[in-house]
Amino acid sequence: MAKVGKRIKAAREGIDRNKTYGLGEALSMLKDRSKTKFDESIELAINLGVDPRHADQMVRGACVLPNGTGKTVRVAVFARDAKAEEAKAAGADIVGAEDLVAEIQGGTINFDTVIATPDMMPLVGRLGKVLGPRGMMPNPKVGTVTPDVTKAVKDAKGGAVQFRVEKAGIIHAGVGKVSFDIAKLEENVKAMVDAVIKAKPSGAKGTYLKRVAISSTMGPGIKVELASVTE
Repeated sequence: MAKVGKRIKAAREGIDRNKTYGLGEALSMLKDRSKTKFDESIELAINLGVDPRHADQMVRGACVLPNGTGKTVRVAVFARDAKAEEAKAAGADIVGAEDLVAEIQGGTINFDTVIATPDMMPLVGRLGKVLGPRGMMPNPKVGTVTPDVTKAVKDAKGGAVQFRVEKAGIIHAGVGKVSFDIAKLEENVKAMVDAVIKAKPSGAKGTYLKRVAISSTMGPGIKVELASVTE
C-alpha cells in the first residue's frame, strides 16, 4: 500500500470518517486544513436514492449560487442579429452562429459554458459529439436554451452551476473556494441542496436525499448532517 503523503495525512487528522458533522463545523475543518498555495475549490457530493438508468429517475438542473463559484467563467452564445447584440451587451465572451460552429468543429474550445437561443438549436445540434461529452450541450432544463440571453449570460457569469446525477446516483458540484467566508459557503451549499431537492424526479421512490459530503480540491471528504443543509 502506497504511503499516504504527509500533507494528506495531516489533513485527515482529527476527522472521524464515520461521523457526520454540522455544515458550519465541516466547512471550518476544511478551511483549517487547507495548506495549498492555490485557492482550493469546495466540492459538494450528494448521494441520492435514484437509479439514473431510468428516465423518470434522472436528476438534472441548475442553481445560481448566491455568492458565486469564485471562478471566472467564459461564456459562448449561439445567437443572431438582435439577440447576438444582446448577448454581447450582457457580457458574453464569444458570440456567433455558423462561424462559431466551424471554430468548435476545428477544435477551438475556449469557453466554459454554452448558451443558445431556441432557433439556433438545429445548428448547435451538429456539435452534439463535441459538446455532449464535455457536459456543455445547451439544454432548456438548465436554462441554457432560452430567448432571454441577458439573464442566461448574467447567471452563468454570476455563479450558475449545472448539475446532473451520475450513474451511481451521486451529484458532484463546486460550491465556492476555501477563501470564502463560512457563512457564504453555507449559503451556497444550502442553495445547491435545495435546487437538487426541487429537481426530485417523479420516479424517485423511498429516501431521496441519502448522504451529503464536502471536500476541498486536495483535502479529505467530510460527511455532513442532512439537517444542517436542509434547514
